[in-house]
Amino acid sequence: MKMVIIHGQSHTGSTCHIARILADKIGGEISEFFLPKDFGEFCCGCTRCFKESETKCPHYDKLATITQAIDAADVIILASPVYVYHATGAMKALLDHYGWRWMVHRPEESMFKKQGVCISTAAGGGMRSTNKDMADSLFFWGVAKIYKFGIGVAAIDWNKVSEKKKQRINRETDSIAKRIHRHKSSVKPGLKTKGFFWMMHLMQKNGWNEADARYWKEKGWTGKVRPWKKGESYDSKNK
Repeated sequence: MKMVIIHGQSHTGSTCHIARILADKIGGEISEFFLPKDFGEFCCGCTRCFKESETKCPHYDKLATITQAIDAADVIILASPVYVYHATGAMKALLDHYGWRWMVHRPEESMFKKQGVCISTAAGGGMRSTNKDMADSLFFWGVAKIYKFGIGVAAIDWNKVSEKKKQRINRETDSIAKRIHRHKSSVKPGLKTKGFFWMMHLMQKNGWNEADARYWKEKGWTGKVRPWKKGESYDSKNK
């Protein structure tokens, strides 16, 4: 399996260690990026990605390597330590650049057959809200299966994390890896994703944004084609 790990920080702390442990258990080819070292630009809000094309983003070329790795991956791992109860600013800045990929605009077709994992750690709390920051983007990209793991490690150094905590990390990463392998040959989105896609399908039939409406029409998604299975119609299955 191909994996991409995007770290919300540039040091190898507890979050990084857990992401790597999980990736090793899944097994396969790994691409890895550290923010902001590998991408540190802020979205400037020009809206050209929405109105014209993602290629018009002033940071498009700098982002291209990460985008290509995401598209090539079977599993997307987003890993961020908790910063004031949320994902790091660097992670948020990266995800901001993919607003055009949300289902309301121009989702990448391959996302509907991918799996994603959100990992967060803190000395104390905030893992739920941090994982939500990242999982929101995965969901609205259309990622079919999304798993979350957050843990308060009660330490600021991986070497100081207790053996009991590390045993729990081992159990949880075992469980996620097994679920990923169980679904790898037949990844399909759940009803929530399909339902949201259906609402966007209705909206794009008379889309207000020409770039988005044209994209959906070219894909056949305003008709009966669905990205998770060629020829499968959400309408026909839900009459």
